[in-house]
Amino acid sequence: MGLIFLVYTLANADRANLGVALPYIRKEFHFSNTEAGLMISLFFAVYAVAQIPVGLLYRKIGPRVLMAVSMLFTSLSTWLIGTASSPLHLKLSRALLGFSEAPLPIGCGTTIDRWFPPREKGTAAGLFWAASKSGPVICPPICVAVIAWAGWRQIFLIFAIPGIVLSLLWVLVVRNKPEESRFVSPAELEYIRDEQVDAKTKTRKQPNPHEDRYPKWLDKLIRVKRVEPVDTIAKVFRSWNIMGNTIAWLCMVGIVNVIMAWIPSYLVTVKHFTALRMGALSSAPFVGAVLGNLLGGWISDRVLKMRRKPLMMVSALSTSIMMYSLIYAPNHAVYLGALLFATGFLLSLGYSAFTVYPMGLANKETFPVAYSLVNTGGSIGPSIFPLVAGVILDHYNWNAVFLFLAACSFFCLLVLCTMHEPLPEREAESA
Repeated sequence: MGLIFLVYTLANADRANLGVALPYIRKEFHFSNTEAGLMISLFFAVYAVAQIPVGLLYRKIGPRVLMAVSMLFTSLSTWLIGTASSPLHLKLSRALLGFSEAPLPIGCGTTIDRWFPPREKGTAAGLFWAASKSGPVICPPICVAVIAWAGWRQIFLIFAIPGIVLSLLWVLVVRNKPEESRFVSPAELEYIRDEQVDAKTKTRKQPNPHEDRYPKWLDKLIRVKRVEPVDTIAKVFRSWNIMGNTIAWLCMVGIVNVIMAWIPSYLVTVKHFTALRMGALSSAPFVGAVLGNLLGGWISDRVLKMRRKPLMMVSALSTSIMMYSLIYAPNHAVYLGALLFATGFLLSLGYSAFTVYPMGLANKETFPVAYSLVNTGGSIGPSIFPLVAGVILDHYNWNAVFLFLAACSFFCLLVLCTMHEPLPEREAESA
């Protein structure tokens, strides 16, 4: 889990660094807002196209080698952005970065699904998505310092180095399945495979009457149901629950990437903050997001008894409210920072649940394909939303952008309402 955290922190820093460098890139290459949005979206357009083929490939060969190769090409692509000599060179390098990073989230999700018991998957996914927000937290201050020292190109040359080291660590340490690792004892393997084995004593747990404090009325609200297992590829593409999760994820990830890509420019051009304050405030939503992901994953495992939809719905509703609130964002740095922090925190409470939700529907063989479909939606959103934001800015203003994002988040909530919450296997067996 620690290695997954480092890998995905770096991957998301490699995405976020463009947002910080964007004002300087636009000045050098004379991009309009629409052209800048197109360059941001190009990454996710290529990323989206690669998702399902990558999911099928993971089903065949597993995450060990494919993840390592992906990290190496991510480093190469990042370095090429820093050497760009023309707008075409820059766009092609950004597209290559999208292709190179495409296997990373599916590999991380597949590794979590294979290495953690069901009652720990929410917490593990929370750590995974906290890593995705840690990258944008550490990225702006580092990028601002590098720009002041040597210019925007050096950002990408420096960020290219860690991926090479992590790829070597991954291929040496990680195996495709726990059964293949020499570090996994038979007792630990049983714990991974059977959620009712105690982590400390390695013996079967006895029922605890004090654990059953989950509010039963919530099951009716979130439409809990014993669903047919999604155990073939055909069922993956026929499942409305997975398709609905894909559409909802499209909206949420699209919103996050507008914040990641455009908030630095918003803080400089609209709020007129200095580069130093811009770097600090750009990190605020992602500091909140790290905490939201960690807390949300733990709550879905421990408090909500492996129900994933409640926090997904909370995030969708609260994000809609927060996007509308940003229309009235104050110019005061402290108050604006608090608002951005709260936005990131509320958006991320249910963020990891979108990854864990299909684990309750698919088996370990079909999950890479199911998650690749979900992540295709999570790639289409970022390929469209930043571009739409750029078009809106060229014709209207930031208020219109925030209204657009609020409407998309509310649509996400409506889609979530149509999906069933799968009854956890442990409860289904005892029912």
